[in-house]
Amino acid sequence: FMKQGYGMLLLYTLKNPSFPEYSFTSESGVMCLDFHSDHPNLLAVGFYDGNVAIYNRKKASSQPSYKSSAKSGKHTEPVWQVKWQKDDMDNNSNFFSVSSDGRIVSWTLVKNELVHMDVIKLSADGTTMQGPEGLQLQTFGSGTSFDFHKKIDYLFLVGTEEGKIYKCSKNYSSQFLDVFEAHHMAVDSISWNPFHLKVFISCSSDWTVKIWDHTIKTPMFVYDLGTAVGDVAWSPYSSTVFAAVTIDGQAHVFDLNVNKLEPLCTQLVVTRKQNKTTHIQFNPVYPIIIVGDEQGLIVCLKLSPNLRKMPKEKKGQEAKKGPEVEIAKLEKLLSLVREPGSKD
Repeated sequence: FMKQGYGMLLLYTLKNPSFPEYSFTSESGVMCLDFHSDHPNLLAVGFYDGNVAIYNRKKASSQPSYKSSAKSGKHTEPVWQVKWQKDDMDNNSNFFSVSSDGRIVSWTLVKNELVHMDVIKLSADGTTMQGPEGLQLQTFGSGTSFDFHKKIDYLFLVGTEEGKIYKCSKNYSSQFLDVFEAHHMAVDSISWNPFHLKVFISCSSDWTVKIWDHTIKTPMFVYDLGTAVGDVAWSPYSSTVFAAVTIDGQAHVFDLNVNKLEPLCTQLVVTRKQNKTTHIQFNPVYPIIIVGDEQGLIVCLKLSPNLRKMPKEKKGQEAKKGPEVEIAKLEKLLSLVREPGSKD
């Protein structure tokens, strides 16, 4: 962070992991990106200097097709996450961005420009601060990560540098639906479970990963991983499997259905001393996870069969599969935690 230079955006295929298919350079470091689910050639990107841009893979140019500017509402601090949303009423593509400047901004592609709208401003407790010569300075909470609900279109969660998680609605810009006193340090990543509509997961530099029901103020499960957690991700194939990376270079894979207390596997991914693992993501189709680190290296790992055990088939019966089964599986675990005394 002290030595900011230019940035790069590289797109790889698993068929040839040693060389990128596409590469784009930018004036500022790239902090985050998101593929459009319906138009995979479009990529939303957030930069260290507070700008956001859209790159189009189909265009030969290495410049972004659309980019924000100081005039058009760019952030004043690094953009930590960008997420595409469904097209709006007029079929315009739009995405959201979150930044340390405390703003969550929606960007809509209207005709040939990015139009911005502030969705919410995060304010820290005790919003005004005494500045020099009696000036009143306003302090803002710093957004670090966010995620939109998979089914309830207006609902989203925001994690902050102060460790709080805000439950927000796109319809109310001035107030929050709820605030979770989630962590003692910055919330590094937050995401809704792809199957169960009430559950989300968060991780933090305070060494913990926590699993929540958004209607309850206290976490359902808490895991202490012994060092700062850089990122956490749900698996796309099971409601109870998630993976996390810690800054000591390790990847951890959990399956709550197999073991509620310990990870099934903890593997060292990065061996060099001055390096930290920072990001982890599941492939949506194959049993592969990718881990990124501070030195700019990306490691692809294949999950061994015992890390992705499917429910056993009873004799003469087929094992049930599908979203309903996944929801029921996680619901059963949560019911044990919610009311340990009840027979339900």
